[in-house]
Amino acid sequence: MPKKEKILLTIAARGGSKGVKNKNIRILYGKPLIAYTIMQAKKWGKADRVICSTDSFEIAQIAKKFGAEVPFLRPTALATDTSGKIDVLRHALKSAEQKYNETYSLVIDLDVTAPIRNISDIDGAYKMFIKNKPKSVFSVTACRKNPYFNMVEINHKGIAVLVKKPVSLIKRRQDAPAVYDMNASIYVYDREYLLDKKTKTAISDHSLVWVMDELSSVDIDSELDFQFIEFLILKKLVSL
Repeated sequence: MPKKEKILLTIAARGGSKGVKNKNIRILYGKPLIAYTIMQAKKWGKADRVICSTDSFEIAQIAKKFGAEVPFLRPTALATDTSGKIDVLRHALKSAEQKYNETYSLVIDLDVTAPIRNISDIDGAYKMFIKNKPKSVFSVTACRKNPYFNMVEINHKGIAVLVKKPVSLIKRRQDAPAVYDMNASIYVYDREYLLDKKTKTAISDHSLVWVMDELSSVDIDSELDFQFIEFLILKKLVSL
C-alpha cells in the first residue's frame, strides 16, 4: 500500500479585524464564525491534526471548544495588518511539527471567512493535489467580469484600455478565455513549497485551481458580506 500523506489542517484567526469587528468570533446563526470552519474540517475527517493559529486567548478558547487544537499562540509579529499568510502558515507548520514530533506532507488551510464552503470542495481540492502533485492547489470561482472583454485599466496616457488584449476582437463574454477569482476559501500546499523562504504566495510555477460555485464562495470581508450570508441562511439558500 502507498504511504498515507500526513495532513496538517490550519485555520488562521487573528484577534484584530478591520472590516468587521471581532469577525472571526462574531455570532452567525447561533455560533461563532470560526466554529463553522472547524466543524467542516472535523467532518471532512482526513486531517491528522486540525489546528488554529491565533494570537488571541479568547479565540483560542473558542477554537478548542469546537474541536481544534491550539498548540501555540501566534507571535505578535505575525498578527499585524501587514503579516503575510504564507509566513503565518510556515510558522504554524514548523510549530506543529515541533510540538507533536510529526512531519506533515501537506498543509490544508481553510479561511474562517468562508463559512458556507462545501465539504466536497475540501475533498475535491485535496484529491486534486494528491493526484497531480503540484506545489499548491487553491479554490476559485468564475469571474463575473473578464479582463479580455469588459475590464479596463488606465494606461500611461490616461486612456482606458482592456486589461488583457485579445488576439482578435471578442464580441461576447462567453467567447473570452475563462478567468477566475481566488475566493479565499481552500488552499492546499506541498510541505517543501511552504517551507521554502522564497515562497510568498499560493501561486507558484505549478499551481492548480479547484473551481467552486458562486454561493459557496461567499467570503466575509465587510459588514455587508456578513449580512448577505445571514440573508442566504434566512432564505434557506444555503445551509451551515
